[in-house]
Parts: sequence; C-alpha cells; structure tokens
Amino acid sequence: MAERNIPDKGPVKTVIDGQEVQIGDGSIVVAAITSCTNTSNPSVMLAAGLVAKKAAERGLTRAPWVKTSLGPGSMAVTRYLERARLIEPLKQLGFHNVGYGCTVCIGNTGPLPEPVSKAIADHDLCAVSILSGNRNFEGRVHAEVRMNYLASPPLVVAYAIAGRIDIDPYTQPLAKDAAGDDVFLKDIWPSQSEINAAIADFVTMDEFTSAYANVYAGDERWQSIEAGGGQTYDWPESTYIKNPPYFDGMTLEVGEARDITGARCLAVLGDSITTDHISPAGSIKPDSPAGKYLIAHGVDKKDFNSLGSGRGNHEAMMRGTFANVRLRNLMAPGTEGGVTLHQPSGEEMSIFDAAMQYQSEGVPVIVLAGKEYGSGSSRDWAAKGPRLLGVRAVIAESYERIHRSNLVGMGILPLEFTDGANARSLDLTGTETFDITGLDNARAKQVQVRATAPDGSVKTFIARMRIDTPNEIDYYRNGGILHYVLRKLAA
Repeated sequence: MAERNIPDKGPVKTVIDGQEVQIGDGSIVVAAITSCTNTSNPSVMLAAGLVAKKAAERGLTRAPWVKTSLGPGSMAVTRYLERARLIEPLKQLGFHNVGYGCTVCIGNTGPLPEPVSKAIADHDLCAVSILSGNRNFEGRVHAEVRMNYLASPPLVVAYAIAGRIDIDPYTQPLAKDAAGDDVFLKDIWPSQSEINAAIADFVTMDEFTSAYANVYAGDERWQSIEAGGGQTYDWPESTYIKNPPYFDGMTLEVGEARDITGARCLAVLGDSITTDHISPAGSIKPDSPAGKYLIAHGVDKKDFNSLGSGRGNHEAMMRGTFANVRLRNLMAPGTEGGVTLHQPSGEEMSIFDAAMQYQSEGVPVIVLAGKEYGSGSSRDWAAKGPRLLGVRAVIAESYERIHRSNLVGMGILPLEFTDGANARSLDLTGTETFDITGLDNARAKQVQVRATAPDGSVKTFIARMRIDTPNEIDYYRNGGILHYVLRKLAA
C-alpha cells in the first residue's frame, strides 16, 4: 500500500479529553464499520473482531481524535460477535454498536469532537475518514472531512489505531503497545485459519432464524406509535414529513409539450457531478437554507439529524438541493456549497434562494453540466429536488443512465451537447438567457438551443434529446411519472 500524497501543513496541537495530541493533514477523524452489505459478511466482521482482540491484548486503542462506530448488518451479526467474545474488544477500541441501518455511509456521522472540528476549521486541515461502506463521494460522510477512503472492516480497525491515512502498514508501525514496542499490522492480523474457525464455531443457521423470528414486531418504541386506521393519511404538523406539492394544480388532461423560453441558468457544473453533489444526504449546517428553515420552525441544532433522514419533508430537501459543501458552481468562482449568481442582477446568493426568486419572477431555470452528470447513488431526490426548484432542463455532455431516467420521471428534460461541444467550448457562462425550441415534437431526437448573452450576442447550438423510450415520451408529456400514474389510475 503506497503512501498518499497529501499536502502537509504541519501538525496542530489540540487537547482531547485532557490529553494533548497533534493532528494534521491526513489525520483520520472518522473510522466506521458500516454498510448494509459487507457488515453482513461473517468473514470480514469476525476478522475485524479478531483484529480488535489482538490489539486490545497489546494494550492498543484508537487514536484519541478518531470518532469510531459500528453498524452491524443485522442482529444476527451482533449475536455471533457476542458468542465469539469479540464485542468487548471492539468496544475497547471505540467501536460501539450505534444501531442497525444507514449510518456513516450515508452521512449519519454526527458531530466530531469540538476540539477536532475547531482544529480543522482554524487550520484548514485535510481531515479524512476511513469506512467499510459503499460510497465515498465528496461531502457525503461529513461536511468537515475532505477525503474518504473505503476499506474492509478489519482495516478500518487497524487504521483507527494508527490515526493517519498516509502510512504504509506493511513497513510502518501502527502504534506502540503498553511496553513501548512497535506494533505492525502483521502483529494483529488474524490468519485465514483463525477466521475460518470462528465462522465454523459461531455462525449458525439458528442465530439468523432466531434473530429474524420477530423482525416485524419492532421494539417498544415502534409498538408505542399511535397509528390511525383511515383510508387517507392525516398529515401532521411535522418537520419530518409533509404533503409534497407534486400534484398542485394538476388536471386530468395531458398538456402539450411546450418550448422553454427565457430560461436562466441556475448552475454551471463540471464533470462527474454525483447525486450526492445534487442532493446530499449528510448533516445540515445551521447557516444553510435547510438549517435556517429548521431553526425557523423551532428545531434545535442538536435535533437537525440529516438530509438523508428528512426525505419526507420537501421543504428541507429542496433547500438541501445543490447544497453539498463541496459543490463548485462555475458561475460563482472561488465558492463552494451551493452558491450562484442571480441573473441579471449578478447578486450572489444560495442556489435555493436564487431558484425561489426566479420562481417569483416566473422564470424557468436550467442547469449546464459536463460528463457523467448524476453518477453515484440512484437517489430519487437528485431529480425531485431540482424539479421543485423549477429546473426544466439539464444540458450535459453525458449522463449516468439511472439519473437520466429519473430526470425524465420528474418531468425534467435531459439534453446532451453534440459534436464534442460543451459549455466551455461554446463560451457559455450562465449569464445568458436560454430558449429551447422543438419540444412540440415529442418524438424529435434533437432540439435547438438559443443562448442570448447580456450584450445581445447569440449562440445557437443543437442538443440531443435524451428521452430514450416510448414510455418516457409519455412520462415527459404528462409532466413526470407521478402524474402519468395518477392519471392512469383516475381513468
């Protein structure tokens, strides 16, 4: 394993739990055994427990600045770790069970210790995470963590001990033991025969059968929830679930596809914009549009939870759209975190505030992007959020296939630049007004885009319409798949 090239600003001294420590670029501040997939794998989970056991026997523990957590794949995993007597060693290294479900992998990381957060902010440190999850997109794991590394559960334990990502665990010690001797990865790594023996002794069918016997009963808190028995849902006053406006003003008749005229650009984005950039699932910053909304509705910062858990409230989710802390909008160079310039005023504001202003002005909006727009998780809110912001079309160099279909499903037109063109080659800055014509022909393969700059100059180019199937034509003409299905049911 080669060392990573991370710019070094030098160590920063801070005090954690009364102990003076040094952290810097490359310090691991989050180490999590998490994921709905590999935390159900007995081989790697027992290996993680065995690493913890061997490390604890040498008197090792996690580095003080590392926030650790364990999210087992099921109750059965917890049970065979308990039978193998590996739960306690994991706890000794800080890996306490935080629950069953989406945790750090989707951004449910919780706050870092205050001294760590302050050191990162004051010194602009490149702090990192290591997790056994499936995703490591920018801004997903934690807003204060700039780099995220994926590893197996036993390696997560080992790196939590080291506390740094830029070491070679084959040639460099992870830490010193209670006797002051260097401990290398090989010293605490279990053999395959040890892992196999643990699987044979502790992973049984009975463990899974008993764990899942009453899986639908839920715990006392679940059983205590009062639920009505009516045919329709009685929407409560809540900041977690609200009646979304998707069907406001809807009629039974299907309207004609109309050209998009006088549109403004909400963002000019680069390549590989993921669904996490578009609709982050992590923590909510108090000074963000979503945070301000929650505060205005009486929610304390400690109760914000995450955007991932707020997917039933469109008011929070639309405010979180394009609000990833690492999103860079080329319309507002030098900024991160969902900032744009309202046109034609040129006023800098959040993308949400600009979208709401455009809506009040009756102005449709579009997004310009590069290659692989919408890559990553197939997140429905990456299409729902833009739709609620008033986005009528995206013009990109290419799309991730599921996100392209999700855009159509929400009534957003996915267009592609043709002949190798892109926003840069066409000198599009996002200050133009855009007219997209030819949409009245639902089976057309191309449309014409006319971009009028503030000085009155005009650029006209052809864009490929990425409505790829006959069913998608029907979805788009209906304004999205939700309207399509509801009209079918009503008929």
